[in-house]
Amino acid sequence: MLSISNLHAAYGKVEVLHGISMEVPKGKVVTLIGSNGAGKTTTMRAISGMLKPKEGKVTLAGKDVTGLDSHKIARAGLAHSPEGRRVFATMSVTDNLLLGAFPRFTRSRPRGDIESDLQKAMELFPRLKERKNQLAGTLSGGEQQMLAMARAVMLNPDVVLLDEPSMGLAPILVDEVFRIIVRLKEQGTTMLLVEQFAAAALAVADYGYVLENGRISVHGPATSLQNDPAVKAAYLGGGAQH
Repeated sequence: MLSISNLHAAYGKVEVLHGISMEVPKGKVVTLIGSNGAGKTTTMRAISGMLKPKEGKVTLAGKDVTGLDSHKIARAGLAHSPEGRRVFATMSVTDNLLLGAFPRFTRSRPRGDIESDLQKAMELFPRLKERKNQLAGTLSGGEQQMLAMARAVMLNPDVVLLDEPSMGLAPILVDEVFRIIVRLKEQGTTMLLVEQFAAAALAVADYGYVLENGRISVHGPATSLQNDPAVKAAYLGGGAQH
């Protein structure tokens, strides 16, 4: 469904990704874990068009989307819930969600039943339903994170990129975010998840990749990474369990 091959990316002359390759099969959750500065967010940005790759290929549902503008990649079926949430603060919760479906209104994505999907998003994220008329900027950090995730889902995408959905959240909200990821997975949503809580990410994922200094150091089924002594020592230590 999403295929990344020999991806190189840089900020100016500083190369951050040194030829990484990953596969995200349809209906699966794949997680990318690694320490701060390993290149996880850069990977997401290079996939979704926020950063032009220097080299390599990104294929979405068989279509080469390498280096396309972000809005064209979104129309092709990729939704990106970015690190730091980035909601439209002066618009209501409902309008933020409808903006997520914008390519469907313009028919650059299959339209489907937008009203029904809006109701489903509200049911998946009950806190948003309670605050549907509230300005997004007045929501708590956790509620804004849920709004960013729900907005991505409103594209009715083929693949969702979730970049650090638990960042900065209280533990009770981290648990809620992961419950929602599990529900999306049960609905067959294809996801690539970047997450600081490696143990929680591997618990919901089917497959995992470990990124170290811009290179994939190890990858395999999530269960095997959970039991890998090196991965355990580096990423599954104290404080990462949820």
